Amino acid sequence: MDLTALGLFIVSLILSLGAQILVQSSFNRYSRQAAQSGYSGFQTARRLLDQNGLTQVAIEPVRGQLTDHFSPRENILRLSESTYGSPSVAAIGVAAHETGHALQHRDGYWPNKIRASLLLPANIGSQAGPFLAGIGLIMQSAFGDMLAQVGILLFSGAVLFYLVTLPVEFNASRRALTLLSESGILSAQEMKGARSVLRAAALTYVASAMTALLYLLRYIGMANSRRRR
Repeated sequence: MDLTALGLFIVSLILSLGAQILVQSSFNRYSRQAAQSGYSGFQTARRLLDQNGLTQVAIEPVRGQLTDHFSPRENILRLSESTYGSPSVAAIGVAAHETGHALQHRDGYWPNKIRASLLLPANIGSQAGPFLAGIGLIMQSAFGDMLAQVGILLFSGAVLFYLVTLPVEFNASRRALTLLSESGILSAQEMKGARSVLRAAALTYVASAMTALLYLLRYIGMANSRRRR
């Protein structure tokens, strides 16, 4: 492993671990703070959905911690065990964030549409892209160059997915904070905790996007260096 590759690995590890530690620390802190309203994650999501005309969206519990997500295909909002029945500030913030995704789907939020269209290419590119690029860069032939280019192109789709995810997640959090403020489910002081949890969660997406982009630039740089030889 050369020094550039080692440095890239260390930077990506720091970004990933740092973001995970921050989000876990923030979530743990505010999961111990019960909201004065007494609303659980489920009650929060149900009220916010109903108030915004999304009574048809079902809410289901799902196993795990921070496994919350909205499925537009099934029209189901799933809340993790750490969110569903908890009346904590953290749980309410997460439930409101997922409600924000449901509102994006209702409103036809265009970055969300782009992200959905990139899901399959991203799944393929994130797996096949680095593999093909790595094999192609090792081979000393024209076929290897072509293979590397294909791998880089596939991985570019995954990187684009990570980048488009950022405005989608930031927008969902902004919607969540607006919904919570207008509904009065959280007090002004509790809103600071919800904001902290959502900001920390957003950093995990930033870290993923930055790591993927760094690796893409690395592959491109290696391919260009080979062509100049």
